[in-house]
Amino acid sequence: MTAQTSAYNAYKQNSVTTASPGELTLMLYNGCLKFLNKAKTAIHEKNVQEKNTNLLKSQAIIAELMSTLNMDIEISKQMLPLYEYMNHRLVEANIQNDVTLIEEVEGLVTEFRDTWKEVLRINRQQQYGSGNEAHV
Repeated sequence: MTAQTSAYNAYKQNSVTTASPGELTLMLYNGCLKFLNKAKTAIHEKNVQEKNTNLLKSQAIIAELMSTLNMDIEISKQMLPLYEYMNHRLVEANIQNDVTLIEEVEGLVTEFRDTWKEVLRINRQQQYGSGNEAHV
C-alpha cells in the first residue's frame, strides 16, 4: 500500500466518522449508485461474479436505508414499499442479467438522492442563515 493510498483511506474513514446522519444517508445513496453502475458494466462485460457482487452491495445499502426509516413519520411509511420494490427489482436484475431493471432502480435511487441533497441544502440554509449557506 502506497502512502498516497494510505492517506486516501484515512481521509475516507475520517469522512464517514465525522459525517452527520444526513450526510451518511447521502453517502449511502451515492454508494448504491456507484455499485449499480459497476453491476451494469459487469453485465456488459459478461462478468457474472462482479455483477453479483455489486448488486448484492446495492441491496445491502437499500436494506440499510430501510432499517433506518423512522416508521413514526408518514413519509417513511411511503418509502418502505419503494425500497422493497427496488430490492425486488435488483434480485430480478441479478437473475435475468437485465441492465434495464438496474437502470430502473438507478433512476429511483438518483431521485431519492437528489431530493435528499435538496433537504440537506434547505436544512443548512435554515441552520446557518441565507447569507452563508453551506453547499452539499
